[in-house]
Amino acid sequence: MNSKLAPTFRAAGYLLGAGFAVAAIIWAESEMWSGVNQLRQRADTVSSDSFHLSDQLEVKLRELNDDVSRYSFQASPARKAAMEKESEALRQWLAAHRNAPTAPPQRDLLAKAETLYARYAAHAGLALQTNAVPPAPEAWREQKEKLLSEMISLADELNQAEKSSLSEFMGQTQHSTDLLHRKLIVSSLVLLSMGAALGYLGYLGIIAPLRFRLRQSQRVIERQEKLSSLGVLAAGVAHEIRNPLTSIKARLFTQQSLLEEKSEALEDNVFITEEVSRLEKIVSDFLAFSRPSEPQTVILKAAQPFRDLEAMFRPALTKAGIELKKEFLADPNIRADPAQLKQVLINLVQNAAESIGRDGLITLRTRTEKRYHLRRQASFAVLEVVDTGKGISPEAQKRLFDPFFTTKASGTGLGLSIAARIIEKHGGSLEFISTPGQGTSFRILLPVEAGETHST
Repeated sequence: MNSKLAPTFRAAGYLLGAGFAVAAIIWAESEMWSGVNQLRQRADTVSSDSFHLSDQLEVKLRELNDDVSRYSFQASPARKAAMEKESEALRQWLAAHRNAPTAPPQRDLLAKAETLYARYAAHAGLALQTNAVPPAPEAWREQKEKLLSEMISLADELNQAEKSSLSEFMGQTQHSTDLLHRKLIVSSLVLLSMGAALGYLGYLGIIAPLRFRLRQSQRVIERQEKLSSLGVLAAGVAHEIRNPLTSIKARLFTQQSLLEEKSEALEDNVFITEEVSRLEKIVSDFLAFSRPSEPQTVILKAAQPFRDLEAMFRPALTKAGIELKKEFLADPNIRADPAQLKQVLINLVQNAAESIGRDGLITLRTRTEKRYHLRRQASFAVLEVVDTGKGISPEAQKRLFDPFFTTKASGTGLGLSIAARIIEKHGGSLEFISTPGQGTSFRILLPVEAGETHST
């Protein structure tokens, strides 16, 4: 993935994960409370009395029939009043429960009972036609008992219907309870998993990058301490060696004028002079490493140093069969010391050419990239030197910026260490990506600057 888009995708993934987590939590909560409300509504709408209507009906029928029978044998105002009271109570009870929230079979049976009661009440009302009623005829009494028996039978049917309805209600309640129990378990698991997912996303989005930056800072501090200690040592050694080398080189130069041309002694003198010059170069590198000068920065275009290097390297690279390609994808302003930045880029291009040897490609590329810097996102200019050489081994990659570490037979191991220190003094960083057998990419990252550029 393009490193420019990495923070955006990371933020989008974090927000998307958080959105899924919130949606899952809301779903789990709604499912759980929906089940609770269903059980609560069922408990509110159904009472235990709704499953005992048959018992109540039978009791009221028998009490009314007793009052009617007593009044038919011995009429009196008190018995008449009791009979009328029981009759009205039964009528109201039937009317009240006819549309009660019960099962359809129960409502049908109550409707039939209300119809039979109307016939019974009309038949029993014969006893109220006169103030004094003689003992009821057998036919009247048989009809009354028949109507009562039919209503008692309806009460028995109602009892069976109530048992069936109660069993069905208990089964539905148990099913709803089991379903709610499963929903609660699923909801708990969803909440736990979403909490873990949010924690993991928080770790990936906040903690992990912070830990990575802390490790980077720690490595930089450790490297700076190591460089400081080695710098003091290098300065002392360079000082002690430089003066004797200067004296030796001066004596050799004087001696050259006394030696015959093409003599063996002159050849030895030239060889020793060249070796002394090489030692002086090493001493100069030591001094540059131990006492790096402060950069004299100006604002310039990021691609300008590459344009300056092109004329310098193209002839030699063409001779070695190495193509030099430019890819200036962006050309932002940067603040840098032109001489020091040029020194770093020369080192990188030379390393790329040595890695290729012959017949390859070196790409000089500039672009921009968004990165977090000082707790905020900032724009960086990226200056890349990409080669198609043999790459760097994993073992060498671990020590690539260590001072005095080199894979070259005649190298001092200070080139990349000095380059890294120079870029760090510019407020940037020097990074690399390398795959053995496929090549290496070195990247200089410098903050993008606003303002007018300095002409060079």
